[in-house]
Amino acid sequence: MFSPDIFQPFRNYWANDRFNYSVKVFFALAGVTLPAWYRGTTDEITPMVLGIIAAALAEVDDNLWGRIKALILMLACFLLASLSIELLFGHPFLFAAGLFCSTFGFTMLGAMGPRYSSMAFASLLLAVYTMLGAGESPSLWEQPALLLGGALWYGVLSLVWHILWPNRPVQQSLANVFKELAGYFDSKSQLFDPVANMNPQPSRLEVARKNASVVNALNQAKVSLLQRVRRQISMREQPFLQIYFLAQDIHERVSSSHYRYQDLAESFSRSDILFRFQKMLRVQANACRAIAHSLAMGREYLHDSESVAVLDELQQSLEYLKQQNNPQWQSLLVQLEYLLKNLATVELQMSSVGHPSSEMLGEESILADSDPQGIKAHLLRIWNECRLDSPLFRHGLRLATALTVGYGLIVILNLQPGYWVLLTILFVCQPSYSATRQKLTQRVLGTLAGLLVGIPLLYLFPGQEGQLVLMVISGILFFAFRTVRYDLATAFITLLVLFCFNQQGMGFAVIMPRLGDTLLGCLLAVAAVAFILPDWESKRLNRVMALTIFRHREYLAQVMEQYQNGKRDTVDYRLARRHAHNMDAQLYAAIMNMLTEPGRYQRAKDESFRFLALSHALLSYISTLGAHRIRLADHIVEDKLQESYLVIDNHMQLLETQLSGNQDKDKIEVDSNPSATIHGWLEEENPEVRLLLQQLQLMFKIMPEMHALALTLNQANPLGVTSGSVVR
Repeated sequence: MFSPDIFQPFRNYWANDRFNYSVKVFFALAGVTLPAWYRGTTDEITPMVLGIIAAALAEVDDNLWGRIKALILMLACFLLASLSIELLFGHPFLFAAGLFCSTFGFTMLGAMGPRYSSMAFASLLLAVYTMLGAGESPSLWEQPALLLGGALWYGVLSLVWHILWPNRPVQQSLANVFKELAGYFDSKSQLFDPVANMNPQPSRLEVARKNASVVNALNQAKVSLLQRVRRQISMREQPFLQIYFLAQDIHERVSSSHYRYQDLAESFSRSDILFRFQKMLRVQANACRAIAHSLAMGREYLHDSESVAVLDELQQSLEYLKQQNNPQWQSLLVQLEYLLKNLATVELQMSSVGHPSSEMLGEESILADSDPQGIKAHLLRIWNECRLDSPLFRHGLRLATALTVGYGLIVILNLQPGYWVLLTILFVCQPSYSATRQKLTQRVLGTLAGLLVGIPLLYLFPGQEGQLVLMVISGILFFAFRTVRYDLATAFITLLVLFCFNQQGMGFAVIMPRLGDTLLGCLLAVAAVAFILPDWESKRLNRVMALTIFRHREYLAQVMEQYQNGKRDTVDYRLARRHAHNMDAQLYAAIMNMLTEPGRYQRAKDESFRFLALSHALLSYISTLGAHRIRLADHIVEDKLQESYLVIDNHMQLLETQLSGNQDKDKIEVDSNPSATIHGWLEEENPEVRLLLQQLQLMFKIMPEMHALALTLNQANPLGVTSGSVVR
């Protein structure tokens, strides 16, 4: 009798989303390759495989009915794209006009959401695939039928996969959230090193980077959940929704900052208290990884008792420091007590994962749905993007122009088979210069590696059967590495193309054209991004910063409202919190993208990084208030708190105005010295009031430097500002 442990390695592999996805791709590729080989119709393999690739790139997570509708719409788009190529292929001028209009039109479909963006890209990809074989196609319908046959086969297989494992995408997305949270905990622990003359900015920037990863993971998990709970919450989805909300709350708590880290390091450099906080954060990071593994495996999470012991030791150490009665530590120890309370709550939340509470009711069980509903709302989304300052509109024009120019060069230079130029442009030309540059490097290296490996493989495996096996393996590896190593993915798709064309006796003939077309396509893609309505990050950085401060203001306003009316995880509160973290992630991405652009477009780099560090610190101080929010019943105190809050709000509003280029120099000094108002209430006996006032004071301390940075950034980047206030 076999022990069940022998299946554990397989279950571990199966829990890996890339392995699971690769198995599905294997069945899809083998499902068209084996029958065609058995029937002796190997010329059908290439278009069907290309149809599978296009369908796989168009796939998005959804419920069963949503997947069926998406499959029907995808096939309709594919049919339109493929037939239009076949009909216009012999008419260069009409073909060029149709290529420009269809590229721009499909790109603008992305305004309706990620699902339509993926479908639009896949439709353009299928159109280019149709071009590769249009010259040899014996009839109008044969190649479109084969391409759509491969796409339909993959779509049906995905439906079966979803029926068998309906919750796997949700499990994987939630597992990824906790995996990223683990990295965030580890980065946050670095801020608790009790070193002399501590400079927290490098660690702050690293924390901001990790925060961006957590935000992206949370957004992906929300999309996956929203597809399943849009109509109603079933008992099967309720535990996942609870875990998602729990992860959001943990994120808010771990992103909080209760005091300036350099002050803590200086005051407790001869104590072990900061080391114990650091150890607690690292233990909780390991707990997040264990939760991620349990979610991916579909198993109940069992909380480790080690963290309870570490938390108990931390509490005893803090009690010992309080017994020393050191007056210099008094205010700091209050903040450390709140930090301990925060981590204890996180500990309780982690231990409750996998043990759903009572049924979720009311507003706290609702996911905010920003997707358009109905045809009119979808069309309105597209119309709202039809303006020259829209990044999507500009990207559509760039991509359409680059593909049309590429087609013109193919015709003029009589490049054969030159449509790989268009294929390269489609993959490399991205909405931003930094993304395009990254794709270019990876595309060239991957293509070169694929060709260098492919040449000896064609000699070593001259038989048809061996090459078909290698083709299937290359297709699997392409999808396995597509999202993590694009250079390797490009190498494997190059191998797949070589083996496909070798079935038609053209394997060696396409090697040099493939490399030349790739280089030409990369050149056209970069030229389009650099010279056709370019979107340089430095020219929009001030607007991103201003919108970031605006979202922080919204978040703080929601927090203060809950101090007056009581803690409730309402949709408005969660939306404000999510928008604030999203903009924090976008600000980090904008600054990093600017660093990859040509030197003449990089402005005020040091000031930008400093502003990012302070902005993230501001968000952390607001998160602290959000983590400890509680209703304050004393209306007199509330009035005083409101007065102090308005001081900070006015400063943040002024920051917005400065970054937007509309600052009134006569108002720069407004509310410039509210410290006495706040400091006078720090002796308040109510601990919640003291915490709130302490955080407001921390916010105020960074305001003068943020104002100075805003003025410097505005002067360094005058081209990036726009007239009027920030678009809201």
